[in-house]
Amino acid sequence: MTGSYTLRPLRTEEEFRACIALQRETWGEDFGEVVPATILKVVQFVGGVAAGAFDAEDRLVGFVFGVSGVRDGRLAHWSDMLAVRRELRDRGLGERLKRYQRELLLPLGIRTVLWTFDPLESRNAYLNLTRLGAVAREYRRDVYGESGSPLHRGVGTDRLIAEWEIDSPRVRARLDGDTVAPGPADMADAPLCNPTREGGAGLESAEPDLSLDAERIRLAIPVDLQALKERAPELAVDWRRKTRLAFEAYFARGYVAVELVREAGRSCYVLERSDRAAFLS
Repeated sequence: MTGSYTLRPLRTEEEFRACIALQRETWGEDFGEVVPATILKVVQFVGGVAAGAFDAEDRLVGFVFGVSGVRDGRLAHWSDMLAVRRELRDRGLGERLKRYQRELLLPLGIRTVLWTFDPLESRNAYLNLTRLGAVAREYRRDVYGESGSPLHRGVGTDRLIAEWEIDSPRVRARLDGDTVAPGPADMADAPLCNPTREGGAGLESAEPDLSLDAERIRLAIPVDLQALKERAPELAVDWRRKTRLAFEAYFARGYVAVELVREAGRSCYVLERSDRAAFLS
């Protein structure tokens, strides 16, 4: 349960300042990419989104921010930031903010929403792919360079690009609850390209097999990247290298990331061939 929260656009100077404070709380005091109040304000005049979740005391507890523009001749939206106060995470509030963003964009004629996320952040991947119905078919190396955020430190800023077709049957079915998120048993027939084992410092990945040719495959990642970075930073770097190889190789061959499945002790992406219709419908 997410509790009683009001979702609405940011309006006042106090709310803009609260959003800046929440950015620093989330990404760190040294985060160099804080969105200032002027941008949070003006994007709303041109189809952008700067909206917050407010509790019963009208305190900002989460926000979503993005800009709208044109991509390949079509209206599109770049969803740049999503954050929820630490004590309220994992309660569905982030998903509610994304749903509200969608509600604001659909009347504008926008159907495509894009954003980046760290391929090794299991929680974000599950929200983006499995809960919201986005897909990913593009891997970018070190997108943001050195941001100053402790969340990004140590493993670089490699990113997947989420593609969220907000009026597609796939997305509507996910948001309406018409499809059930797949579990490990549903993906048992999909070979794992990087077998894992428990090592002294945590879960370890084998070198990925880049030659699999199944209709769908699995790619393992750690359950908690930030905890792994704290405990064994060299192992986190090893995960980055190996998963980068796998994503780039399979995306180049036409595979698309369509799900994040939680298994015992690890999480697994499900990559499907792009000629399968499931992720497009």
